Amino acid sequence: MRRSYLPKTLTVFAVLFTLLLSACGAFGGNTSTPNGGNTMPSGPIKIGVSLSLTGDNSADGQASKQGYETWQAFINSHGGLLGHQVQMLYLDDGTKQDQVRANYQKLITVDKVNLVVGPFNDPQTITGAEVARQHHMAFLEGSGTGPEVFKNGLDNLFSVSLSATSYFTSFVHYVLSLPAGMRPATAAYATSDDGFTQSQIDSARTGLEKGGIKTALYTVYPAENADPTGPAQKVVASHADIVLLGTLGLQDNLAYMKTFLQQHFNPKLIAASAGPDQGQDFINAIGKNNTEGLIVPNDGWWPEAKNYQNTEFIQLITSKYKITSDAISSDSVQAFSVGQVLQQAIEKTKSLDNQKLIDELRADTFQSLQGPVAFDNVGQNKLSVAYLFQWQKGSLIPVYPQGQAQANVEYPKPNWTTS
Repeated sequence: MRRSYLPKTLTVFAVLFTLLLSACGAFGGNTSTPNGGNTMPSGPIKIGVSLSLTGDNSADGQASKQGYETWQAFINSHGGLLGHQVQMLYLDDGTKQDQVRANYQKLITVDKVNLVVGPFNDPQTITGAEVARQHHMAFLEGSGTGPEVFKNGLDNLFSVSLSATSYFTSFVHYVLSLPAGMRPATAAYATSDDGFTQSQIDSARTGLEKGGIKTALYTVYPAENADPTGPAQKVVASHADIVLLGTLGLQDNLAYMKTFLQQHFNPKLIAASAGPDQGQDFINAIGKNNTEGLIVPNDGWWPEAKNYQNTEFIQLITSKYKITSDAISSDSVQAFSVGQVLQQAIEKTKSLDNQKLIDELRADTFQSLQGPVAFDNVGQNKLSVAYLFQWQKGSLIPVYPQGQAQANVEYPKPNWTTS
């Protein structure tokens, strides 16, 4: 993290100066800076990012940093960008929204970075893109995927990752592809009120209802409720054929699994946004046999994915951080994907001009760890496809899309066991 040791009086002056520059942009002044121009630096190309290296989101921030650092090491070992080495500049926002704004202002107006990329989470992404837009700079990111990110008219924002509303799209397609005699008649939906999980469930509900699947239950519980046993009981009472859960992680997911086990509730399919993806911890909690048939979607990546530069990425990040491939965070994957798309766009324009970069990102198709990337008119990746993973015989394996599948979807899922 870069630290400032300016005397207090100079710090105040710097803050006032930064605010003045921001105000000029807010009132419609031409704030085009050398950052947005075509000037090639004599030294490295500087790319700035604000990350939550401390605070509530520090785990995600640190994982994002690992992804960016891995991409920097990769690109620099392959000649850099346009013949220049890449220098990433990181500022810690401490998981504080106001600091995100201040960080991007400093990176652009004081550190004079050539490019900026995105932080972790939706609110920080919106804030960072707003600052970048004031200075006519592109804002490529991977972690801001909630619906609110794309409702702010930020025409400089581009998200390389699967949008939150699309996580259950593959599940909906699979269910509606079943022959009429096999297709479930009813579905139960239970989700935390977190924007990321609820948007997934709401989108899936809309798709399944349009396909004729009736809603037996729709219930929402507070995200801070760590033990949603009440909603789990409602799901059991619904007697729905299939169940979709908007769970935040292992803890709230287990409240459902254990309730279903105790009540011998055996729907034909259970899909959850998080929890079944927690490997051995999930097995230990409910038993290996009881994992059979459970489904979890993900954002288009897994260690064995046959995607662009995935082999090189895994070799580099596991060596650099002394981790196994199954310990790679999705935050790291998303950050590396940002770098991949940024590199391709810059190489195609042969320029650091941010307006040319924005035009290129709007017009072209790119490749990443998460699959193909092309942006719609609000900056969502319109080509990204959700993978479906299902527990089969003690392993969590991809079952969709067909090109990545290791087996067919197991439907209906087996009944719970008592072991």
